[in-house]
Amino acid sequence: MDLLINSAWAADAPPPSAGFGPLIMLGLFFVVFYFLLIRPQQKRAKEHAAMVTALSTGDEVVTAGGLLGKITEVGDDYLSIEISSGTVVRVQRNTIGRALPKGTIKNA
Repeated sequence: MDLLINSAWAADAPPPSAGFGPLIMLGLFFVVFYFLLIRPQQKRAKEHAAMVTALSTGDEVVTAGGLLGKITEVGDDYLSIEISSGTVVRVQRNTIGRALPKGTIKNA
């Protein structure tokens, strides 16, 4: 029977591990992950929060849904935005995507 099927032999014991090499690589991976993904996202979130708190009446903004308008009333959690003459909508503060430079709506 040995002629057709090779006998299974136990493999030799693996050599001892490299020590702290894999642990150092894992730590390096997390450091790179932090600087490339986590830190920039936190920075953008802080910038957005600062922009939203600085909004005032008369600012021109774009919402996350794409509405373009001028702020007519500012509340704690909500803003009133005039999207065309006589049309005012209320939106949550955190839905503001970005603030536009003054006069952008007239040019749009």
